[in-house]
Amino acid sequence: MHRAIKLSASALLLAASASAVATTYPVTLTDFDGQKITLNKEPQRIVIQDGRDILALALLDRANPFQRIVAWNNLLKKGDAHTWQLMLGKWPQAAKIADMGFSDKGEVNLESVIAQRPDLMIAQLRSKPSLIETGVLAKLAQLNIPVMFIDTFKNPVKDAPASVTLLGEALNREQEAQQYTHFYQQHYQSIQDKVQAISPKPRVFIEAKAGLGGLESCCFTHAHVGWGAMVEAVGATNIGSDLLPGATGDVSLEKVIATKPDAYIVSGSQWASKNNAAVPFGYGVTQPQVDAAFEKMKQRPGFAQIEAVKEGRFYGVYHNFYNHPWNIVGIEYLAKFIYPQSFPQLDPANSWHEIVTRFTTIPEGEGVFGSAAPQR
Repeated sequence: MHRAIKLSASALLLAASASAVATTYPVTLTDFDGQKITLNKEPQRIVIQDGRDILALALLDRANPFQRIVAWNNLLKKGDAHTWQLMLGKWPQAAKIADMGFSDKGEVNLESVIAQRPDLMIAQLRSKPSLIETGVLAKLAQLNIPVMFIDTFKNPVKDAPASVTLLGEALNREQEAQQYTHFYQQHYQSIQDKVQAISPKPRVFIEAKAGLGGLESCCFTHAHVGWGAMVEAVGATNIGSDLLPGATGDVSLEKVIATKPDAYIVSGSQWASKNNAAVPFGYGVTQPQVDAAFEKMKQRPGFAQIEAVKEGRFYGVYHNFYNHPWNIVGIEYLAKFIYPQSFPQLDPANSWHEIVTRFTTIPEGEGVFGSAAPQR
């Protein structure tokens, strides 16, 4: 009898906690474009410009992240098919959601989006110029359909958890958002506590999408955004930031060799491209497959001349972490690769497991999301 009373009291406390952070509508929020957006009621019909943001909604609408989605750009199907299949297996109705093919270039059949009667569009901040150029923002404004900009690319470490917070406020999921962002900040601070005192800063070159166009192409990278910003967030010097005039671009292999990076890191995924020779990180991949791809990459013309590759400081990580609400896992992989002596116990794969099992109901799959290249 006493046990039952305790459980009831506990349930009441939980309910009180949930109601304490419930969103009261109408609510006015400031998005990552600095615009103030007023939501008169809880959004129930949402359009997603970047389909990877379904993984942010998975942290919030945990029972079914697709429950409010009426149209989206299914980038998971295009660039992360194993994750899409895992989610589709649990939520098969997601296959019926209109795939509008939104792109950063704003290419979309706008009338078909409007036909879904959305009450909110969620878009990545980097897509704003194209959405203006193609008239998407103007048309949605005429129809009083708010567009809320979030960001996981321009300033990924600061803005990814803050974007989850914003979405939690917009969608009446503040408690769920707080739970995840607390986890995120704890894990990030534990890295900062160790790297702040390290000097001199290691110099890192990260080749994004390495091998996507075949083994002959090299070396696409990020400056102060995406992977470059994440390298800088763990206290290292991102070589791409020094060499690129813009946010992203190519650096010649000769120049990379001359910079003598302390660590060389590639990002890879299982892209559906006939020329793809990337390290195939993600679900459904085994370590032998990853090791074999690393060995092929080492055979690229001139690649063995890179000092870090010769010295066994060659690593790889799942590409999609660069623009991902769960990018804390990618940040942990970077910390472990760049500072192997400082983080011998850090286990990014376990952090991925914890996010999936604690903060979502996405089925847990097997895979490899980061690895050192095998050494002979």
